[in-house]
Amino acid sequence: SVEIAGLICASEILDMYGLKNEAEFIREIADSIDSNIDKWLYVTNTDLSRKLQIEGYYIRLTEQKNNIDYSSEITKGTVEIKNRDADSSKIKAEELISVDALSLVRFGIRSADDKRILNTIKVIDQILKVNTKSGSVWHRYNEDGYGEHIDGRPFDGTGKGRGWPLLVGERAHYEIAFNRFQEAEKLVNVMEEMTSPGGLIPEQIWESEDIPEMGLFNGKPSGSAMPLVWAHGEYIKLCKSLSGKQVSDLIKPVYERYAKGNAEYRSSYWSFNNRIEAINQGKRIRIVLGKKAVIHWSIDNWTTIN
Repeated sequence: SVEIAGLICASEILDMYGLKNEAEFIREIADSIDSNIDKWLYVTNTDLSRKLQIEGYYIRLTEQKNNIDYSSEITKGTVEIKNRDADSSKIKAEELISVDALSLVRFGIRSADDKRILNTIKVIDQILKVNTKSGSVWHRYNEDGYGEHIDGRPFDGTGKGRGWPLLVGERAHYEIAFNRFQEAEKLVNVMEEMTSPGGLIPEQIWESEDIPEMGLFNGKPSGSAMPLVWAHGEYIKLCKSLSGKQVSDLIKPVYERYAKGNAEYRSSYWSFNNRIEAINQGKRIRIVLGKKAVIHWSIDNWTTIN
């Protein structure tokens, strides 16, 4: 999401300086990335999708093999989760769920009512949502090992990840994008309830039974970082978004191009970290390199070389 949004912003700047060819090149790269998001990250016909009776959903990440496996089969592999014991650090890519897909809406790449987003929201709430005494909160992703141990002992390289108030703010921004302002206001109040007595927003909150001797109380700050400054930034942006009745950091050119379906998808690009092996008929291919190069090509399986 950030890469696509950044490229479109860069193309707008290039246009301002009259660099039309460069701007178009940057837009085509952004379009190429967007055109592959679903192939790389949207899975269908999984056990989870069948359980929730949905077509599919966006996953957190996929296995990358030597920088060349960008086929749809990439979602069938396994990925490693940090901060887990060695015997529980692997998970199927299609089973690793995160809240990251909300950024597709936040930055204007998908509309809030896009069916793929709505499906993913169902999965997020099924897997990552936790209800506490302060309100609902979301985990970053399932099987997260970054947090205190179950018994309250401090994180020591492994542990159990818990809900982040920051993600309450991100969900509230999604609700604003959907014009559900009352729901967003409720989530603002939830963020406030999860703060310290001094009003500091923690990285994570405790969501299990109270352990008073450790200072851990359900719905209140855990022993994680506090204040989490970017969570405070999210809170400020959220208040501004509610005041203006729109997502304050939505990038309009991105929204107009992607969420509204105005991208042209004319080309695909090859680079050393995106070694595609095929393109759709009718598309052109761009070779993106960091320096001048000689390109060898063939149309007859290398019987003749140009």
